[in-house]
Amino acid sequence: MFVTGGVVSALGKGIVAASLGRLLKARGLRVQAQKFDPYLNVDPGTMSPFQHGEVFVTEDGAETDLDLGHYERFIDENLSRNASHSAGSIWDTVLRKERKGEYLGATVQVIPHITNEIKARIRRGARATPTDVVISEIGGTVGDIESLPFLEAIRQFRNDVGRSNVLYMHVSYVPYIEAAGELKTKPTQHSAQRLREIGITPDVLICRADRPIGEDIRKKISLFADTELDSVIAAEDAPTLYDIPLSLHDEGLDDLILQKLGMPSPPADLTEWRRMVSRMHDAEETVRIAIIGKYIKLQDAYLSIVEALGHAGGAHGLRVELDWVDSETLPDREATRQRLGEVDGVLVLPGFGHRGTEGKIEAARYARENGVPYLGLCLGMQIEVIEFARNVAGLENANSTEFDQETPHPVIDIMADQVGVDKGGTMRLGKYPCSIVPGTLAAEVYDTDLVTERHRHRYEVNNGYRPALTEAGMVFSGTSPDGRLVEIAELRDHPFYIGSQFHPEFKSRPLRPHPLFKGFVGACGNGLKKTADLEPAGTEERATH
Repeated sequence: MFVTGGVVSALGKGIVAASLGRLLKARGLRVQAQKFDPYLNVDPGTMSPFQHGEVFVTEDGAETDLDLGHYERFIDENLSRNASHSAGSIWDTVLRKERKGEYLGATVQVIPHITNEIKARIRRGARATPTDVVISEIGGTVGDIESLPFLEAIRQFRNDVGRSNVLYMHVSYVPYIEAAGELKTKPTQHSAQRLREIGITPDVLICRADRPIGEDIRKKISLFADTELDSVIAAEDAPTLYDIPLSLHDEGLDDLILQKLGMPSPPADLTEWRRMVSRMHDAEETVRIAIIGKYIKLQDAYLSIVEALGHAGGAHGLRVELDWVDSETLPDREATRQRLGEVDGVLVLPGFGHRGTEGKIEAARYARENGVPYLGLCLGMQIEVIEFARNVAGLENANSTEFDQETPHPVIDIMADQVGVDKGGTMRLGKYPCSIVPGTLAAEVYDTDLVTERHRHRYEVNNGYRPALTEAGMVFSGTSPDGRLVEIAELRDHPFYIGSQFHPEFKSRPLRPHPLFKGFVGACGNGLKKTADLEPAGTEERATH
């Protein structure tokens, strides 16, 4: 299945693809999803969050588009680098083959060489694991020059595997014009027309709108887009992302897809999903959590964290209100006290670079001194260590060498194997094991002694300072199995104060909230005993957290 988009970007193709994956899995099918991005960067790892949003990291260490996070959360399958492809990586592969002489002197062209490489990657996604349906999202919008090779490749693909094995789904926009007082279909008409000019007639049209789409509008779109009426599916704005699979199911999307593909399956079992969505809607009490970072104007930069907090809130029957705080607005202790005085918890975000770090340190100090639950993620854990070193362990001007090469106490330093490497795709990436120390907060929230988590960092706690920090009261409750790398740092005698060098947000699922987020949000709610009746994860599932 190929998912394309038209009219404008940010229509939610990724959510539609992920929702469809959830529905098909609920009907007993094995589903994989993949994303094709038309930009020439090899991957989004070196792109600004303002340009691209969050970089989502897979188990095998691929730095990918944030839509892969949607796929994993909705479908509840761990994806790999086989699920993420950019135009840059495709061109790089083709040009490397040309330099090696693999094309035997042929003139290398977009067709067939680039399109063949795209098709090969589509097949690779299908072969990665046993799969019934592969959903391939094509980034960008129809009409973009850079998207044309991808659209040509998926047009050709139906000839390679047979028309009955391919389905094209197009997501378009039906805007409401206030002055006219009506929904307008022309943008969708033109988008479908551009797609047909390329040689693809959409089998299913998903029409995004901010209000219900009437039968007359659907008939008009069906006529001009050359798509059957029952294949024009309305996708009205929903209260939460997790309502969307249920809305599309109510519209009959999964029945339609299976009918068109000739794939029989049992009815969808969405019982747990409906229960989870109901808990989110029914939550009455609210916890307010300060989110401390420097890219707060673009919340997509921290999308998985936002979703993980929502998962945890739902598990406790709590609404999570996010108070976004630019760390540069926390210049000193008094300003931080005034700004954070009304929050129930403090979360310090991941990030790179010096800007805003002193404000994050002030936020960590405020949480430590005032008994406010604290969760530090990646850089947030390093900030926790720096603050403790300065203000408790007596290591004046302690810092990370990422921020201050001349610091007298480099309590955070670059990993030995990261010195002098290029920036792209070279960090400590992907899943690594972490041993949990018994009797610690980490052991309590995980309820196991060994976990695997996903990483994306170059700097680590300096082992030379671990004895001094431990003596002052910091607990290194999680390390690599050989004890060489600090993975989790926490404090005793505090309601909840913990940081992880890894990124737990990448493994949180709406039906299985991540233990660190679940523990943190529970502590923010003053330990309210409202844990939802989630289906318990088995030993294997718990270990993969």
